Amino acid sequence: MSTVSTPLADSAIMLRRNLKHTVRNPITVFNAVLFPIIIMLMFVGVFGGAFSVGEDYVDYATPGLLVMAISYGLGATATAVNDDMTKGIINRFKTMDVSRGAMLTGHVVITTVRCLVACAAIVGVAFAMGFDPAASALDWLGVVGVVVLLSFAAGWLTVATGLAAKTVESAGLATVPLIMLPFLSTAFVPAETMGTGIRQFAEYQPFTPIIETLRGLLNGNPSGGDALAAVAWCVGLALLGYVWAVSTFKKRA
Repeated sequence: MSTVSTPLADSAIMLRRNLKHTVRNPITVFNAVLFPIIIMLMFVGVFGGAFSVGEDYVDYATPGLLVMAISYGLGATATAVNDDMTKGIINRFKTMDVSRGAMLTGHVVITTVRCLVACAAIVGVAFAMGFDPAASALDWLGVVGVVVLLSFAAGWLTVATGLAAKTVESAGLATVPLIMLPFLSTAFVPAETMGTGIRQFAEYQPFTPIIETLRGLLNGNPSGGDALAAVAWCVGLALLGYVWAVSTFKKRA
């Protein structure tokens, strides 16, 4: 077997292992898929009528809810990575002919898959609630690309926090900032409606340009500036997570 096919085959095995763990854990499925839908039903169905955003609220909120669907599934990744590390699973794999990189890649890929499933569910529920995007086929392709890029970046960053945490509980808590950031962005209301301080934070935090890029693509009017900032943030977070994860893995494994 070639040196290229072995890491790929090992990554596929790790992906299948993590997929089985996800399916067998109802809490993971709830947090990653069902809870974002509940948040959507609550904001659009309950609070949406109180917000004046210049368009149907479901059209405005859906891009932010896509980002929330990604962030809400990250806790399961952090705890799973930390569980593997603290319970000695990684040490068992070290005694086997398993690619070291496959152990981390498997977690990143299953995180990306969970995020895609959650985002597909959000879009389906949004259409059921009257979502009416003006996006072309090319715009939809851009939406998928941004979602995949953000999921991949968030996956590596979450794997890194899971490896760095000392306990499973602290690993889960480490993802709370990523869960809370969408609430402090333009996900639910425009930044100009916010108070001083909060408005500036919302404008310059990483999730806002990503949300605005998705919003522009779904409206059929993407902004080049937002898209450039969104890609830059995603690439930066992915590189940070990758370097942090690899260095921490080498130290602890």
